[in-house]
Amino acid sequence: MKNELIKSLTNDFEDHSQTTDNGIEFWFARDIQHLLGYSEWRNFNKVILKAKTSCEASGNLVSDHFVDVNKMVTIGSGTDREIDDVMLTRYACYLIAQNGDPRKEEIAFAQNYFAIQTRKFEIIAKRIDDWERLNARQKLTLSEKELSELIYEKTGNDKNFGIIRSKGDQALFGGKNTSQMKKD
Repeated sequence: MKNELIKSLTNDFEDHSQTTDNGIEFWFARDIQHLLGYSEWRNFNKVILKAKTSCEASGNLVSDHFVDVNKMVTIGSGTDREIDDVMLTRYACYLIAQNGDPRKEEIAFAQNYFAIQTRKFEIIAKRIDDWERLNARQKLTLSEKELSELIYEKTGNDKNFGIIRSKGDQALFGGKNTSQMKKD
């Protein structure tokens, strides 16, 4: 798939997102229906039903991700008519892509798009975890240094310092001091 088409499809999908008054991002199913290559609502609605089944089977509340709504549209004669629609979360859009016809180029793109977005999120989450772990280690190192300085300052010699540190290590590491742990 060409880069221009990928950018265009991504922008089309993101451009159709809306936000509720509570700040929840959503898409109308009738808007993304055409983005995913479905010309008829009845065919697209079958995909939505499969996606709802997937949602429920994974332990999620369907009503949290698929909200049935009615909206008014102007038809060819210039009159307004009420039609069914569904408000979809990003997760619902993902499930629809996964349950759509993969022979459609738009569905294949959407499946790829959501796979990449999921991977990006996993990488970001790992980096955050690594950063938090590094910060915890740095805090522990500083605390350890401060404790050692305080013990040495209060004991005044290497022998007493070593005894106190050894007892602390034994308490922390189940009776083994650090020199014994290195031998194991």
